[in-house]
Amino acid sequence: MNGFDLKEAMEALIRFRNERDWEQYHTPKNLSMSIAIEAAELMEHFQWKHSGEGKESLGKDEFDKIQEEISDVAAYLLMLTHDLGIDLNKAMLDKIKKNALKYPVDKCRGKSDKYDNL
Repeated sequence: MNGFDLKEAMEALIRFRNERDWEQYHTPKNLSMSIAIEAAELMEHFQWKHSGEGKESLGKDEFDKIQEEISDVAAYLLMLTHDLGIDLNKAMLDKIKKNALKYPVDKCRGKSDKYDNL
């Protein structure tokens, strides 16, 4: 999977949090709210851009800021999955299987319709 392993990041996040005694503030409610807040901060970078603009339209400073916002979203998500005992890899694979049933290739390829409109 192209070296996509979040085990080291997860361990570093939990260690960072525990060293500061912040676990007491990281309730599921607070973590889920933080995910939404950071996602909104990420969206701000794209708010007034044209829908066709891609990575090439971003300057280095803006790209770096976007990368930080993505990291913030992922960090809160990882902590939430850790605290709730959710295996994120398994949850994602299960969801992909569920979506494959809702969106069969022969009915939805090249379409953006919701499954109940296919």
